[in-house]
Amino acid sequence: MIEQGLELFDELIVAIGDNPHKQVTYSVDQRLEMLKLCLPKSTKLTISHFTYSYLVDYSKELGAQYILRGIRSSTDYEYERVMKQINSDLAPEINTVFLMPPRHIAEVSSSMIKSLIGPKGWEKTVAKYLPESILNKL
Repeated sequence: MIEQGLELFDELIVAIGDNPHKQVTYSVDQRLEMLKLCLPKSTKLTISHFTYSYLVDYSKELGAQYILRGIRSSTDYEYERVMKQINSDLAPEINTVFLMPPRHIAEVSSSMIKSLIGPKGWEKTVAKYLPESILNKL
């Protein structure tokens, strides 16, 4: 999706949201480091983060015109459809654009990856879904 975003937009900011009420496995700094390891090098790409704020508000602060979101399933679609409407209420000047991931990673989520880690041979299974640099971190 990021590679597609780089083709579509003059500038792309990949932002990690940090919600202190959400339990995460990796800190913001660790997630930023992992992103830097696996994202393509491009002068059009910036990696950033925001803390305890709505994505749409952070987007307004940056002067963004679009929010790029991925949809993997009908469940994602319903959630993202509602979020698009709420974001439009909060910032009608920012449009939401949806992309679908390539088929080979369409069902991949952090929850799915976490559920595969542990049993004998998990590395080989997980390797199908993650960049090598991230697999090495795990």
